[in-house]
Amino acid sequence: MTLIKSISGIRGTIGGQVGENLTPIDAVKFAAAYGAWIKQQRDKKDYKVVVGRDARISGKMIQDLVMNTLVGVGIHVVDIGLSTTPTVEVAVPMEHADGGIILTASHNPKQWNALKLLNSDGEFLDGVEGAKILDIAESGTIDFADVDSLGKITKNKAYIDLHIIEVLDLPLVTVNPIEEARFKVVVDGVNSTGGWAIPLLLERLGVEVVKLYCEPNGHFPHNPEPLKEHLSELSKRVVEERADFGIVVDPDVDRLAFVDENGEMFGEEYTLVACADYVLSKTPGNTVSNMSSTRALRDVTEKYGGTYEASAVGEVNVVKLMKQNKVVIGGEGNGGIIYPEAHYGRDALVGVALFLSLLAEKDMKVSELRKTYPDYYMSKKKIELTPSLDVDAILKAIEERYQNEQLTTIDGVKIDFPENWVHLRKSNTEPIVRIYTEAKSQTLADDLADKFIEEIGSIAGINV
Repeated sequence: MTLIKSISGIRGTIGGQVGENLTPIDAVKFAAAYGAWIKQQRDKKDYKVVVGRDARISGKMIQDLVMNTLVGVGIHVVDIGLSTTPTVEVAVPMEHADGGIILTASHNPKQWNALKLLNSDGEFLDGVEGAKILDIAESGTIDFADVDSLGKITKNKAYIDLHIIEVLDLPLVTVNPIEEARFKVVVDGVNSTGGWAIPLLLERLGVEVVKLYCEPNGHFPHNPEPLKEHLSELSKRVVEERADFGIVVDPDVDRLAFVDENGEMFGEEYTLVACADYVLSKTPGNTVSNMSSTRALRDVTEKYGGTYEASAVGEVNVVKLMKQNKVVIGGEGNGGIIYPEAHYGRDALVGVALFLSLLAEKDMKVSELRKTYPDYYMSKKKIELTPSLDVDAILKAIEERYQNEQLTTIDGVKIDFPENWVHLRKSNTEPIVRIYTEAKSQTLADDLADKFIEEIGSIAGINV
């Protein structure tokens, strides 16, 4: 397995060979490079970095390596332990820290882990900053601290609670109406930190919580990506419990999906659509999502008189365009809610609170709410990368074939047809090519995806 270095962090599988997987030596190498980069940003006496992790089996090992490496570079560490990605993002500015590291491979299976790197605003590094850290890592020219200048580690386990308080204090989160609605919700925490943080938030909002896989032990009971095919047990439990709906998050709690009262998927793409509908109804403005997200956000935005624009895939790209366009809400169609009133990061806790506020206001079932939004259907497929596959050449050939269509090439190739679209790109987080399509029916979306998979195979001269 190739060690993946991208704007999404340093990611790989545990074990194996140095430089090919995320081994202890690789964890130390990149943590040291990050620490050196931190010290290049400002000349000061003391430096501080916040470090937290999801519940992966390898998490404590990687976190100990990372923290003690930062200590060796001369940086003080605030260890917030088991946490969520958005909680670490919130903690960095609260601590007036110089940066943060989250140990998580997000939706990847348990054998994966990663170092996700934050700046002093608690936001992901951009491509330029990430490249500098990679250069430092490869150069090996890192000055470690002498014995009198070593950093120290302090623990602070309060940040989940502090994060929840910040969410409850958001002006659009209507605590009293939510409490009065007396919702009952099933939570699938995929045995990571969402199984701790989401129920705590719900209980503070007066919601009755039924816990499913909420023990943060890192033994994921199913594929941790919150897609329909992985959520049969959640759907079944929602119906059995006669719950109002179900919630599922990924291991680091930055992605959020819902199941309605009938056990049917609300649609991961529609998490952002629903939250945006609520926010825009109170504070009209512009929105942003990435190129692989549903057109439904555009439709809802235009309903309130705003403008929608799409960025390249990757949270840092979405955030950059959100700031440029001064948007009121944005995110990614994979269930990532970015609400600037809270912070510039995908946050499932914020998404849950906004969704509950919307439901309490509408006083309707989740299935009824879904029917109020435009119907689009997506197909999300992928092709495993092999050394012989020249992805750039394939995408260039596709671009030439469809040059008379509406094309966007800032991130792979996206072709906007009148009634549907297809987006082809290399993943930032896995050794795969993603083929995303959207159409007015699931059959049409799947057929469009299969058509392009066949085209890729034809161009590459392989069976896929």
